[in-house]
Amino acid sequence: MKNKPKQAKGKSQKWADVRGKRSRPPINSSELNSSPVMARMVKEHQASVKKKPNVKRLKNKAKALSNSKKKETTEAGLKKSHTQANGSAAFAMDNESNDSQDWKEYSQSAHGNGVETSGVVEDVKPGRLEGEALHYCAARDDRQNHAVLVMQKDQTLCFRGKCFLTCLYGRVEVMGFTIEEGQESYPLFSPASHCPLTIRALESPVRSRDGRNEASIILQKYLPAAARKNLLKRIMSNSAIILLEPMETPLTRFLGSFTDLSELFSPPMSELMSAVLDTPLNGLGMMPLVRTVEGLNISPSYRDALNTVVSACRGDMDGCAVIFVCGTRNVGKSTFVRVLINTLLNHTTSVDYLEGDLGQTEFTPAGCLSMSTVREPLLGPPFTHQCAPEHMIYYGQSSCESDLDRYLESLKSLWRRRSQSRETPVIINTMGWVKGFGFQLLVDMIRFFPVSHVVQLGHSGITQCPPLTPEFLRTAQGFQTHPPAQTALDEFTESQIPPRSYTHLIVQSEFQGVARQGTSKHQRSNEHRELSLLAYLSQLQSPDPGPVRPLHSLTPYQVPHTALALGVIHCEIAPSHMFYAANASLVGLCCLGEKVTSRGGPVLLSQAPICPCVGFGVLRGVDMERGLYFLLTPVDPSILRKVNCLLLGAISLPSCILTTQHGFEGERPYVTTNYSFDLNGAGKLRVFKGLQRPSQIGM
Repeated sequence: MKNKPKQAKGKSQKWADVRGKRSRPPINSSELNSSPVMARMVKEHQASVKKKPNVKRLKNKAKALSNSKKKETTEAGLKKSHTQANGSAAFAMDNESNDSQDWKEYSQSAHGNGVETSGVVEDVKPGRLEGEALHYCAARDDRQNHAVLVMQKDQTLCFRGKCFLTCLYGRVEVMGFTIEEGQESYPLFSPASHCPLTIRALESPVRSRDGRNEASIILQKYLPAAARKNLLKRIMSNSAIILLEPMETPLTRFLGSFTDLSELFSPPMSELMSAVLDTPLNGLGMMPLVRTVEGLNISPSYRDALNTVVSACRGDMDGCAVIFVCGTRNVGKSTFVRVLINTLLNHTTSVDYLEGDLGQTEFTPAGCLSMSTVREPLLGPPFTHQCAPEHMIYYGQSSCESDLDRYLESLKSLWRRRSQSRETPVIINTMGWVKGFGFQLLVDMIRFFPVSHVVQLGHSGITQCPPLTPEFLRTAQGFQTHPPAQTALDEFTESQIPPRSYTHLIVQSEFQGVARQGTSKHQRSNEHRELSLLAYLSQLQSPDPGPVRPLHSLTPYQVPHTALALGVIHCEIAPSHMFYAANASLVGLCCLGEKVTSRGGPVLLSQAPICPCVGFGVLRGVDMERGLYFLLTPVDPSILRKVNCLLLGAISLPSCILTTQHGFEGERPYVTTNYSFDLNGAGKLRVFKGLQRPSQIGM
């Protein structure tokens, strides 16, 4: 992405620290959200039963701890216990340590969510932070426009919205990634289109005797005296302190400029009654949810598969792990991949990712196959982390059923480009097509690549297709490969020999709504594809704060017809209609291996090539008199010089780009309502390559 902060020497790159750069006046409850629905919810909440907090006040003061010059981590007091779901090791206290004993005595004077007790000592109970508890363990500074939250071990905060999170003390986990003190801020995105994010406090290393004083010094930077004093009483040996700040980026500004997406980061209708509207965290761009709303649900098989793969990647196997993830639609495959990547990033600096899912891509707009190196955690859905992969091929459709051979050959081409000397774990994502030809493609891909682990996701106790075990693969029929189990890897890789066997893992998804597509706004797969494309186009906006510039107000590049070849890869179009089809459309910016030569007119391709793609652009217009294309793209000019081909696919621009952008007056071009697809021949002609018709079988 553009304008990334420089990487700190010796550490993985983190997001820029934004403390001290934002300031706003105090926010009233009426300013939380201006929509009529949210206004009504605020009134209902304020008029609800005003019961007293179901907690007790503490009469005894907390025990004071001795001070020392600096924070220290006493290695003698650390004990490894077990590996958690995110792959990071948990630590247990050494009961014989004097420092640990002081902490133990102090922790007995505090309770649960940071709420004081009246003489009766109660254990800290893990669970969701919600309602009244947030008033005791969170405090806000309106002058600096941020909030500080104290969490105890295994306590969670589930929310909708967006914010920056900085861990000031201890450590927390989000989507499998561990965030520790000393790291810079991370952006968290929890929109209505996907499962809400959950922040979970982890067990912290044993503190030295000055732990409370250390926390007090930290809180002095972010809170006034009264709020700081109250929060300090809630800090225990396993506490985590996090800083939450509002976040506004070119992506969120651009998406928010469209009417239909203005409430993308607010709770959907089904969660409105579960939103907590009166807490110190509201007004920062995030809204806590109560326990009736389920966050990420990690089943036992889910956790076991993560631990198995992480253990293999940490050195329990020879060579680098190649993890092949497959499963039917709406079974949580993409979420599992994100959690797996984040978990691996706790132990390694990078993870390679081969994208084989054309419809639900992770780092690019739909219709792309790509190879990416992931170095930063994925703390939001795909549209929040769009970036340029190391290698990409534009297939041009959200499904590969029209040309299976080009799909497989494109994946082989991407694997060739990956450096075979790297010892980085590789994750291969696949489509949700697991029956018929789709299942045969899975068989081929396992034979093509040196797979070490196959993770097969299912639900309701079944996998919706035969288990892809090594034994089954010996007799399975692929689309390009046939039994006995020969490997096609030698055809395009000479330096690697595929393993004779691999580990097969079955994951049973148990989250609410498994195997069903979301019905709420923004939750359908076509809407996810539009969000990813809009997120890509948001890179055309300035990184500096300011009003959103509509795409029609931006200055395009001018490119001669003779310098670029133009091709259509998803259907057959007559050459005389090529410019009509490409005008006002999304095009892939590609690099052909051979030089483009022209005899004075435009260069048109007769068939779809398999070639590198460096990004995308919007073909704003075609000037036939001067022989020019007008192109909008966020791709850097130094890379654009290598582009000699524009490919048009079936991935179309979201309608809001053409119909609802601000600042446009008069009749809108490229848009018509006087059109009917019911007319014979009105739709595009679909051509299916490689699929036999029922009438051809047995001929």
